[in-house]
Amino acid sequence: MADVLVLNGPNLGRLGRRQPEIYGATTHAELADHLVETGRGLGLVVEVRQTDAEHEMIGWLHEAADASIPVVINAGAWTHYSRAIGDAAAMVPAYVEVHISNVHAREQWRHVSVLSAGATGIIVGCGLGGYDLALAHLASLRQD
Repeated sequence: MADVLVLNGPNLGRLGRRQPEIYGATTHAELADHLVETGRGLGLVVEVRQTDAEHEMIGWLHEAADASIPVVINAGAWTHYSRAIGDAAAMVPAYVEVHISNVHAREQWRHVSVLSAGATGIIVGCGLGGYDLALAHLASLRQD
């Protein structure tokens, strides 16, 4: 069983190909491998998942809530409008919202998040390194 789930939403499976000027050249598979290793270094078992299906993301959040597993979540575009994902995330004991780009420097519709109010932390605009910061934060909560 994972100590932390990293959940990525729509279009993040296309990392490395989708707007590399914004999201970089690292693929989702490379990111996943990196996060598993980073987690290991922090004493965490990390499982990374990606979906383009909203119902699947909701199911994973329910799974995390039921097992009291903290989550790092980049819900992609769902961040800005999916009340269902916001409600499911609110049941998770601790979650960090991550955005690769600085959503506040982009289109106006990206400035709103249905996840932020319940988040343990929010990391925006730090590139893929934001995931590392989120894992480090969740690891520190285990030590407190």
